[in-house]
Amino acid sequence: MPHEPDYDDEPVYLTETDAVGILSSGVMREQGLLPYSSNHSFLVTVSADSNGTAGNTAAKNGSVQAETVLPAVYKPQRGESPLWDFEWGSLCQRETAAYEISRALGWQLVPPTVLRNGTRGLGSVQLYIHHDDDEHYFTVQADARYTPAFRRMALFDYVINNADRKSGHCLIGDDGQVWAIDHGVCLHDEYKLRTVIWEFSDDVISPDLLDDLARFEDELDDESSTTSQTLCQLLSHRERAALRRRVDDLLRARRYPAPDPYRRNFPWPPI
Repeated sequence: MPHEPDYDDEPVYLTETDAVGILSSGVMREQGLLPYSSNHSFLVTVSADSNGTAGNTAAKNGSVQAETVLPAVYKPQRGESPLWDFEWGSLCQRETAAYEISRALGWQLVPPTVLRNGTRGLGSVQLYIHHDDDEHYFTVQADARYTPAFRRMALFDYVINNADRKSGHCLIGDDGQVWAIDHGVCLHDEYKLRTVIWEFSDDVISPDLLDDLARFEDELDDESSTTSQTLCQLLSHRERAALRRRVDDLLRARRYPAPDPYRRNFPWPPI
């Protein structure tokens, strides 16, 4: 069973841009297969290399240390289990698209995630978040410190049409930040929202979050924007159109979505 790499040095603090750079082009080394995953997921380390082996710009220009090592979760495309409603091989692209949407919204919910070739071919590579395994959504739901993040997450899951927001997919990082993981089954063009976060249903969306959604909608409409171009590479035309409609739905309603009484609204198992 894999374990977190041990480091004797002080923790390395990177910008999001530097983390993405290392994950994108650093040297990957497998540490082991993660248990209890429906798709093959590997704990890996990704190392910056100033010698050119990894071609990592951040390491070369000195913005990170040459030997910076990041723990990450690697989900290779060929390890995906077939699903009847999602195209085989697309889950790693959806993982990456979820991060790009979180980044574009400015909500910092999804850890830095890239799509790249790794030790087992094309796959998503996501920064591993150091966290307490005993804490998840159900254990911290009543803690007001996390309410703003969960309000963003409830909207985010509607935007990405998340079919599997389990409690255990909400991590509380060692720094106290709330993180959202496991987005392989999202961004379908048909409505599939299943989540444990429904306590904000029908609440009015705050003006700052509406502003974020409006700005994101503008980026989707601008074919020259980085966000639009990136999502064009990761999602189909129908999926991008459905994404645009969901954002527009929230902007028009100005309220949090509510469960559909005629659908299954919760994932199973819920944790």
